[in-house]
Amino acid sequence: MPPHPPEHSHEQSHTHAHAYSLQTFDRAMALGVSLNGAFVIAEITAGMLAGSLSLVADAGHNAGDVIGLLLAWGANWLARRPPTPRYTWGLRRSTIYAAIANATLLLTACGVILWEAFHRLWAPEPVGGIVVIVVAAIGVAINTLTAMLFMRGSKHDANIRGAYLHMAADAAVSAGVVLAGLLIAATGLDWIDPVVSIAITLAIIASTWGLFRESIDLAFDAVPKGIDPESVRSLLSGIPGVADVHDMHIWNASTSEISLTVHLVVPDIERHESVLLQSLQELRSHCGVAHTTIQIECSHAHCTC
Repeated sequence: MPPHPPEHSHEQSHTHAHAYSLQTFDRAMALGVSLNGAFVIAEITAGMLAGSLSLVADAGHNAGDVIGLLLAWGANWLARRPPTPRYTWGLRRSTIYAAIANATLLLTACGVILWEAFHRLWAPEPVGGIVVIVVAAIGVAINTLTAMLFMRGSKHDANIRGAYLHMAADAAVSAGVVLAGLLIAATGLDWIDPVVSIAITLAIIASTWGLFRESIDLAFDAVPKGIDPESVRSLLSGIPGVADVHDMHIWNASTSEISLTVHLVVPDIERHESVLLQSLQELRSHCGVAHTTIQIECSHAHCTC
């Protein structure tokens, strides 16, 4: 009997879209960008008039988040474009590059804010405490509302989850600014403002550093977080008929899609179809793999059937 070519299977699944539709995502992004963009302008104006570095620092962070929302929105739109003969995978990796750009912008802004804050520690300037309290309190409300827009989708898409976490953190940071304003109004100590701005910036760096490391891992095709390669190998090895598992690669095609390629040695040709179907089902249900390519081989010599 002439040899048969290796069997391949490509299984695609986009379950995250079921729970959080693309139309919902677009509406949430449009509202989030509009609300936060207007607030950034108001906060910068109030901060400059009141001489509050903590307000300007918070506005800078919020401006970075508006840019981040726009990057995430644009990248999501690009990722939804269909593949072409030139870009056979489509443009789904744009979500990864958006995450890197977002993290880099935020870390750069943090460096500038820290420099100015330490300068003001030595030469404090008067701060309008009541203005700080009012403007930052509005920020708490806006950031909380924006975070709620992405809460549901954050469970299924890392790109949306990043937007949600940033907005939730902003709400907490703005609450800290309110506290600074109350302390300044009560004590008249202007050095409280740069101290609070430093604390805010350090909190931003702590949250952004995780995003930066994760986005770098995504760019270098690291195994996605939450996936244990050895567990996946054991899962496939446990399928009846599989004698060996090799050349396995797991990576993120985008911030929300996991891809996997693997070679399975199945000596019994009668089991090829059942092994293929069961492995696809196991990978989809237990590992959340969106795109799978499996090559079936007849022997440990890795020859075709």
